[in-house]
Amino acid sequence: MGRNSTFHTSTLAVEANDCKISNLTIKNSAGEVGQAIALALLGNRILVENCKISGNQDSFYAQGENFVQYVKDCYIEGTTDFIFGNATVLFENCEIKSLKNSYITAASTEAGSKYGFVFINCHFIANETVTQVYLGRPWRIYAKTVLINCQLEKHILPEGWHDWDKIEAQKTTFYAEYRSFGEGANPSKRVRWAYQLRKKELKKYTPQKILGENTFKLLTE
Repeated sequence: MGRNSTFHTSTLAVEANDCKISNLTIKNSAGEVGQAIALALLGNRILVENCKISGNQDSFYAQGENFVQYVKDCYIEGTTDFIFGNATVLFENCEIKSLKNSYITAASTEAGSKYGFVFINCHFIANETVTQVYLGRPWRIYAKTVLINCQLEKHILPEGWHDWDKIEAQKTTFYAEYRSFGEGANPSKRVRWAYQLRKKELKKYTPQKILGENTFKLLTE
């Protein structure tokens, strides 16, 4: 792919391991010209804290097989597939804003990965004119995206998830929620191949389990 491909458009690309980013506004101001990344995380064991990440399509790129990244107390906005990639990412206490009717996440989780994108205590909001948004669709067929105790406003469609016209993905993805609330929380109307977590399964979704005990200590000490 050429230098002007999606993966060379980022405003800020972080290629280092073991680092922390905080208190930044990171914006791709190219506008609606197709894919244009604001923040690309291309390293392992990265903390992004109290940042504003703003763009349109493909705003936030989290890449790296077996890489873990922690996004805490951040604001992320975009249009289509604006949170995407194959890394394991924990989003905690974040505000996720959709700027148009489209899809929020496009995980490309590797087949053997235990986690993909996990959102805990996040708030999903939208512009006033936005009324039809999916929580995610699979960039790759083993996509994993989980929401735990998240507030979903009315722009989230009742079906919640889309298979990207990949019928096989209905058997291979893992899209799940636990106690979503708000007008966009409709567990009984979600697509039949999505999953509602049980309380006893939450023990697998602590920050320490998702990121790894040592990484969690490294990033939060």
